[in-house]
Amino acid sequence: MAGFAGVPAQGNPTFNYWKTSIANYIKEKDIQNPILVGHSIGGVLAMAIAGDYPELLDRVVVVDGLPCLQVLYNPAFTSEKDPDFSEIVMQMTEISDEQFYQMQKANIPRMVADTTKREKIIAWTMASDRTVFSNMYCDFANTDIREKFSYIKCPVLVMLSSGMVNFKSSIEDQYKYLKTADLQYAEKGLHFIMYDHKQWYLNKLTNFITGQ
Repeated sequence: MAGFAGVPAQGNPTFNYWKTSIANYIKEKDIQNPILVGHSIGGVLAMAIAGDYPELLDRVVVVDGLPCLQVLYNPAFTSEKDPDFSEIVMQMTEISDEQFYQMQKANIPRMVADTTKREKIIAWTMASDRTVFSNMYCDFANTDIREKFSYIKCPVLVMLSSGMVNFKSSIEDQYKYLKTADLQYAEKGLHFIMYDHKQWYLNKLTNFITGQ
């Protein structure tokens, strides 16, 4: 995606911009029966595309993503229309690279248990455009796509990290209107399930894609 992991930034870094861009790419390339696999924000983007373009996708795989992350901590949360994130973005973009690196280094143990993958993930973040990164971070924090669920027609596999079982009631409440969803909780690992519980992840992914 433009602006992330060393790819030059372009366009308007918002959730809706990414959603429309991906959908347009699929249509322009005439990709038939695509399966979208998205991790975290990417998984929510995939579901948003499935809701806005019900005939476009064949299947969707969500890897540790929630339709409204804030509801997990604040059940009364409602997204704002046209919020001003400029102060937060300024704070994130004005700190030095070293300060930003230390922030990511402090956070990464909560994201991935596999210590051999931590520096790689941090490197992706450090190579991202800081303005794009911070804008997307803020925009996603204000995102709630639950209202799109009634429009989604394709099957959706949701793979959740092991710790999410502690929020099972809230998570299942968020997904209750997505009738095509299959929620699966990993037996171990953190947010980067594809690293921390690789074989489980690959088995679930393969079986879902092949319709088993």
